[in-house]
Amino acid sequence: MAKTAIKTITRLKRQVRVRKKVRGTTERPRLNVFKSASHIYAQIIDDTNGTTLVAASTLSEAAKDLSNTGNISAAILVGKEVARLSLAKGISSVVFDRNGFLYHGRIKALADSARESGLIF
Repeated sequence: MAKTAIKTITRLKRQVRVRKKVRGTTERPRLNVFKSASHIYAQIIDDTNGTTLVAASTLSEAAKDLSNTGNISAAILVGKEVARLSLAKGISSVVFDRNGFLYHGRIKALADSARESGLIF
């Protein structure tokens, strides 16, 4: 089995463990983060209704000026953007879902910038 397949399976196992405990409600929706090699995505999800309330990524208009979208500065920008959009919709408190990724690097940078921009989690 290839090393990338093992890493993906391990991440999916961590994702299932985290998702058992982290559920988004209407009062506190879930801030879900996904990262690929070249982009990072964040969305706020209400699990009771099964709807995405806010979404931001390095593919959005706010990140079009970035030269590299797969680094920590791009994650900081996405964190600020998702916080700005959620506060505009009246969402101030969320539950953080790291989606099986280790809380390190780009994931930590996105979370810290969202906290600094006003999100509570």
